[in-house]
Formats: sequence, structure tokens, C-alpha cells
Amino acid sequence: MAHDSRLNFCVALTACAVILCLPTQRGVAQQAPDALTAQVNEIVAAHKGKVALYAEDLTLHKVIAVDADVPVKTASVIKLAILYEALEEIREGKARWDEPIVLKKDDAVSGSGILQFMDAPLTLTLRDVLTLMIDMSDNTATNLLIDRFGTASVDARMASIGLTNTYLYKRISKPATGPMPADQPKFGLGKTTAHEMAQLITRFAKCQLSADAPTAADLALCSTAVEMLQHQFYRDDIPRYLETIDSSEEGTAIANKTGALNAVRNDVALIGTKRGLVVLSIFTYDNADQSWQTDNEAELTIAKLAKVIVRTWAPDGLTPETLKPHTPGH
Repeated sequence: MAHDSRLNFCVALTACAVILCLPTQRGVAQQAPDALTAQVNEIVAAHKGKVALYAEDLTLHKVIAVDADVPVKTASVIKLAILYEALEEIREGKARWDEPIVLKKDDAVSGSGILQFMDAPLTLTLRDVLTLMIDMSDNTATNLLIDRFGTASVDARMASIGLTNTYLYKRISKPATGPMPADQPKFGLGKTTAHEMAQLITRFAKCQLSADAPTAADLALCSTAVEMLQHQFYRDDIPRYLETIDSSEEGTAIANKTGALNAVRNDVALIGTKRGLVVLSIFTYDNADQSWQTDNEAELTIAKLAKVIVRTWAPDGLTPETLKPHTPGH
């Protein structure tokens, strides 16, 4: 009997110690993923198409994933890889923000963007062209940058940072040239996974431009890139239900890059919350709704997923302060 009493006392003491050592927020978070996963799965199941998703709370390292390592069509989301290559080459002294990029008449391609409507020849700066590629997803600007940096350089850079399934295959609205991987016809412009694209956009926020610790100059480069993403013109996907302000007037806590084809809608974003940074990488494909209306089903699916994940992880709301690139650990 005395032995049982001592055993019960030890068990009770151990349980108390665990409870006392476990932060309240973490205790709640342990239960949250089950309910959140159920809601995410419900939204994914209702979508008339396929969904690949990777979401992470970068402060508490909570993750939600759905087919996150399945290769998918990038559409214009691959433009993040071009932006990253540009930052690296500026850092290495191989490029400059103010270097001239000349738009010629035969450079114009259709689709998103405004350069196709400009009088040519026209001289812009590298910064101008990168801004148009990110903010308006300008296809002509993108091709100018592909001509400037090359697909091989972009792909080699992605491989060097461990993104083994992320490729830029060719220029937009132009046939592929040279030897192409066997899967290029399937993926078109580029290939990636939801997980890898989440890793890539996170590098802008953490200013991971190389293996070295970021310098003040690096942080300035990353800040410029994040600001470009904050000025994203297309806001009907991840920002749709999260953004309750006029971002053109008040600024935004969401830095994102979209991509769209007839049967594809994608959005990848950094979201500054009052509890820390959240990254969302959502790809939809083989979509039944191939319309280009504002309420396209895939865009609504992405918006619903973003809403339930961010409001579960960050019920206190958003703040752009969290988006500012910083040295890891600060």
C-alpha cells in the first residue's frame, strides 16, 4: 500500500512538472492542428480540381501540407526564381539596379503586363523591369529578364539552394529552345512543388542570399524584393479575405506572387502577423472552372484556405512590421 502511494505521488508530481513546463500557447497549438487539418481537408475535397499546399508558421514551426512535394506547373510563380537570381547577381556585382534594359518592338508578348503596349525602343532600368515582372506579372518584362540572366543560371541557382524540383524552362509565349527535359511539355514555362516554392519565398524574408550571414547590403536587397511583392497587383487569391484595408493607401502585410493558366491558379505569400511570419504556398491545377472571372472557383479555394489557416494561427491579426527582412534569430 505504501508502495502504491509513493508511485501515485511520483506520477502526480511528474504530471504537474510537465504541465508547469509546457507553455500555455504551445499546449493550445498542439490541439489546433487536428481541427485545422480537418477544415483544410474539407476545403480541398470540395474543390473541383487538384490542390497542392504547404503552409508554415515560421515562429512556432507548425506545418500544414497537402501533396506538398508533388511537382506542379508554376505558371507565373516561377518569376520568384528570376527575382532571386537577380538579387544574387546584384550581390555578386554581376548586375546593377540601374543598369539599362532595352525593350525592342519584337520583344512584346501577350498576356499580363503593360510593356506590350509601350512604344519601342524603350530603355528601362533593371529595377523597373523586375518591378513590372513581380507587381504586374508582366510577361514581356519577364522575357527581357530571361534574356538578361538565362534559364540555365536560374536553374543552377535553384539547385544550389537545394530546390531540386524547381525549374524555369523557357521564355513566355516562345517555343522551347535547345535540349529540354522530357517533362517540359507537361509543365510548360516551369516546374516546382508547393514546399519548394514556400522555401524560396521564405529566403526573401530571412534574407538567405548565400551561405554567409546577411550583411546590411544584403538586407537592403531583400527589403526591396519584399516591397515589390507587397505591391502585387493581383490580390484575389490569398489576400482576398485576409486584407481588410486599402493596401494601395495603407500598405499591406501580405507579400505575394500569383500565377494563372486556364486550368491553373497559384499563389505564394509571406504574411506578416502579430504572432510572427506565416508562409503560404498554394497551387491548384486540373481545375474544372477555367473561366477568368473574379470568382473563379480555384481562386476562391485558395482564398478560403488562406483564411482558415491564417486566422487559426494568427487570430490577433496582421502587421507589415513582421515582413521586414531580418537576420535569422532577430
